[in-house]
Amino acid sequence: MLIDTYGRVATDLRVSLTDRCNLRCTYCMPEEGLQWLAKPDLLTDDEIVRLIRIAVTDLGVTEVRFTGGEPLLRPGLVGIVERCAALEPRPRMSLTTNGIGLKRTATALKAAGLDRVNVSLDTLRPDVFKALTRRDRHHDVLDGLAAARDAGLTPVKVNTVLMPGLNDDEAPDLLAWAVAHDYELRFIEQMPLDAQHGWKRDGMITAGDILASLRTRFTLTPEAGEERGSAPAERWIVDGGPHRVGVIASVTRPFCRACDRTRLTADGQVRTCLFAREETDLRAALRSGAPDGEIARIWRQAMWGKKAGSGLDDPEFLQPDRPMSAIGG
Repeated sequence: MLIDTYGRVATDLRVSLTDRCNLRCTYCMPEEGLQWLAKPDLLTDDEIVRLIRIAVTDLGVTEVRFTGGEPLLRPGLVGIVERCAALEPRPRMSLTTNGIGLKRTATALKAAGLDRVNVSLDTLRPDVFKALTRRDRHHDVLDGLAAARDAGLTPVKVNTVLMPGLNDDEAPDLLAWAVAHDYELRFIEQMPLDAQHGWKRDGMITAGDILASLRTRFTLTPEAGEERGSAPAERWIVDGGPHRVGVIASVTRPFCRACDRTRLTADGQVRTCLFAREETDLRAALRSGAPDGEIARIWRQAMWGKKAGSGLDDPEFLQPDRPMSAIGG
């Protein structure tokens, strides 16, 4: 298993398949994009599947989330999902995406074995979407969401970040829309993910702000009998049910004490935390011919050194230097 010195066991693996993205969200990267990883630096499909196999069969991982960048830009995605679905024991598999390519891929991904998707959508207004993402693709995301639901990639979760002066007034409208379309909405406090280091704690829309806004239109009841545990979202029942809404208070109420995640970057580095400054190289071990047992040992050693927290609750938090697009959310 992947255990750290605080007794936390990592059973959830986040795998970044690419650092590239077809949007330029203001809270993620500059308008001109970033310097992408060279193709030889990226893990191959075979290397990704091998590392996931080691994680599942040797290290106790039970959940795999494919991320990016934008994972739908990975040409071999469907094949990777299919091969991982054949593992014993079979991990639960999900995908975090901007939704633009889902209309054409949702059915194939479901057939390959993907269980569900998380789709990022911050606004119902096409003009605001264009301002936030610097791309006019709002309709593509809506089409992708519908395709995912129709393909059975459920529950379809919608991840939303509220930004001051842009979409901070949309929380009730977004929840009404999600309920009407049978999506599970999750609001996420804005985190320092931007490569241009423009994030500031002052003015951030907090979980408290979000809940206060939602309660102007809805009755929210804390989900009974559910311990948050390692789950990032705290969930509320909407107007007596059956729909729910989640709020991920990554900054104001981090869940580090119960974190069960380990991360694999697009170029084969183990990250014990999204905001860690240290990485452990598995790609070099793979390409030097190391056996599975040695790779598992390196991975265990990396997780043993995991720190107590992300540092996001520290007002003096400094953002990591490595662009988040290669690390995955």
